[in-house]
Amino acid sequence: MNSEKYPSKLLENAVNEFSKLPGIGRKSALRMVLHLLRQNKESVSAFGESLIQLRNEIKHCKVCHNISDTEICRICANPSRNNSVICVVENIRDVMLVENTHQYNGLYHVLGGIISPMDGIGPNELEIKSLIERAENPDLVEIILALPTTMEGDTTNFYIFRKLKDKPVRVTTLARGLAVGDDLEYTDEITLGRSLVNRVLYESSVGK
Repeated sequence: MNSEKYPSKLLENAVNEFSKLPGIGRKSALRMVLHLLRQNKESVSAFGESLIQLRNEIKHCKVCHNISDTEICRICANPSRNNSVICVVENIRDVMLVENTHQYNGLYHVLGGIISPMDGIGPNELEIKSLIERAENPDLVEIILALPTTMEGDTTNFYIFRKLKDKPVRVTTLARGLAVGDDLEYTDEITLGRSLVNRVLYESSVGK
C-alpha cells in the first residue's frame, strides 16, 4: 500500500505509471514527473505523442523481426549488408549492441527471447521456425549464435544447433571473451566486437 501523500491525484497517477518502468522506483518516478511539469505544454505534448505514435505505428520486420518503421527493416533492405551471414540474438536491444561494435556487416535474426521452462518460454514461443526457414536460402553461409552465456542461452543455442545440423550452413558462436553468465547488454563494445571477430564453430565450443 502506498503511504506517500500527494497534493494531487493527477500527480499520483503519473508517478504510478512511471514507476511501472523497469528500474524506476517511486522517488525516481516523482523526479521525472516533476521535471515534466517544469516544461512547457508543447514539449510535454510532443513527449507523450512520441510514445503513443511509437506504440501504435511501430512494426516488426517480416524478415528478421527487428523493430522497424516499415515492413522490412533498414538492415535487411540494405544491399550493402552481407546477406551470407545471420547473427542470431535474443532481443532488439542486442541488435543495437552488435551494431555499435562496428565489427559486423551481416544480417540479424531476433528470437524474441530464449528458452526458459521456468518462465514458460519454449521453442514455439520464439522465432526459431522462421530462422530454420531462412537457413534454406542457398546464399546463406553462416549463422552466428550470439545469445547470453547463461544456462538458458546455452539451451537455446543447443536447440537451434540441432535444428540446423542437417542444413548446409556453418553454425558459429561468440568466442568466450564473454564471461559465463553474461548478457550482451552488460558487455562492453570492444569485448563484444572481439568475440564476434574471433567466433568459433559451435560444435567445437560445446563442452569447453
